[in-house]
Amino acid sequence: MDITSQSRSHAKETAPATPAVAPAAPAPFVSLVADPRRRVAVFLLLLTALFMATLDNQIVSTALPTIVGEFGELERFGWVGSAYLLVASTVMPVYGKLGDLFGRKYVIMAAVAIFTVGSLVCGLAVSMDTLIAARVLQALGGGGIMVSIFSINADLFEARERARYQSYSSLALMASGAVGPVLGGTLSDLFGWRSIFLVNLPIGILVLAGLAILLPHRKPHRRPKIDYLGALLLAGAVASVVLWADSAQIFGSLVAIESLAVVAFGILCAFGWVLVERRVAEPVVPLSLFSSRTINLMLIVSMASGAIGIGSVNYVALFLQSTTGLSPSMAGLLFIAMTGGIAAGSLWAGRRISKSGLYKPYSVASTAVGVVSLAIFSQLHAGTPVVFIAALMLLHGIGIGIGQQVPVLGVQNAASRDDVGAATGTVTLARMSGAAIAISIYGAILGTGLAHMTNQVPGVADFKELTPAAMAALPEASRAMVANAYADAFFPLFLTACGIVAIGFVAALSLKNVRLPVAGKAKS
Repeated sequence: MDITSQSRSHAKETAPATPAVAPAAPAPFVSLVADPRRRVAVFLLLLTALFMATLDNQIVSTALPTIVGEFGELERFGWVGSAYLLVASTVMPVYGKLGDLFGRKYVIMAAVAIFTVGSLVCGLAVSMDTLIAARVLQALGGGGIMVSIFSINADLFEARERARYQSYSSLALMASGAVGPVLGGTLSDLFGWRSIFLVNLPIGILVLAGLAILLPHRKPHRRPKIDYLGALLLAGAVASVVLWADSAQIFGSLVAIESLAVVAFGILCAFGWVLVERRVAEPVVPLSLFSSRTINLMLIVSMASGAIGIGSVNYVALFLQSTTGLSPSMAGLLFIAMTGGIAAGSLWAGRRISKSGLYKPYSVASTAVGVVSLAIFSQLHAGTPVVFIAALMLLHGIGIGIGQQVPVLGVQNAASRDDVGAATGTVTLARMSGAAIAISIYGAILGTGLAHMTNQVPGVADFKELTPAAMAALPEASRAMVANAYADAFFPLFLTACGIVAIGFVAALSLKNVRLPVAGKAKS
């Protein structure tokens, strides 16, 4: 068996024919928390914070019509969610680096505190503008929570054990997506829309108190030097990507003058960021990370994962309602099949990776299943039996779940211990960016596919205003025309999603067949 080791500079890697294990490291893994019971308690607190932060981006969806009814300003509807995604994506790599420099305890506590205060301000909002501003404040904390938790997991658990625990983190992410819309509607109906934000206050305070008592502070061995300019330029580049992905809705077209100006600004920020990172002592994202073949491939896999795991969800829901005639609530129930598949796939893969130490096969299997399931989705027609669609969604969910945690595991294993936070933030950012870009691409494809249908269906003046309830009220012939139009428009959308996952599949096949180290040994 070939023996490999990875230097801090991430020298060029070559793929061995058999799994490679590095020799013993000078400093073997030592958990941040020695007591196993205390370690689990800290993990549960982190899981609660993760669920809270990710739930909040889902829970607001069903309450938005009520909020718009109170404040008006329908044109700002999308920004309640987009502002959160934009800012959370921007701060992710910065939080990862701050954790590397100052220790993770106070960074995660600061993120939870900011998120909790932001939730309070959201609950007290007096206009749509103040609500959007409060969502920005929330996201400044939420993005930090999502990154810091995966970085702390790397300090709590050795590589193989981490695979099992990060499968639980993946479940928290998926559970928030499943229960968020239902919980948001229920709280809004019972206690008013403000309750969906104010419910975070006791949870946030509990998490802060628990982390203050149970999570030790490990002081990094190097002197903190903050790369302010690099952080600012990276934030500008990332914000430009996410803003451009939303520019079709904001500016009317992806190639509008304003949209192209955003792209130009992002390119300038990215170019300036590279120049700065080459010269500073502590870059916010070390460029040496990108000299690692494993990390570069994992970033591609992560972007593809975001494109199907996050970016396609709303479009699958629209497909169900527009081609089958299902109500929103019934379509939502079908997502139980997908969520169940994700949970089953994630738990199974986490246990298998923990036992064998190999993660490449699960990345390959995940992307392969994604290619197959999306190819089948593209062939569905109006009137396809709901049972068949549910089975396909279960398969699709299993594929997503199998590979859910692999990019984070692979990148953390390939990066040096000093750069684990920055590496985790970068791979998480790749997933969110993949989702944002895919959402924009899917929207443009669907809009183009339906553009010719204006005034073509009796009783339908504008497809953009056709709600599920309005569709149900149409004559049978008109409903069939609408369903067939949507099915035709979704054909290229699902094929595009299939192509994106195929790129991830090729990247997964190109990974080294690395075996994660056991406790006390070096990472591969």
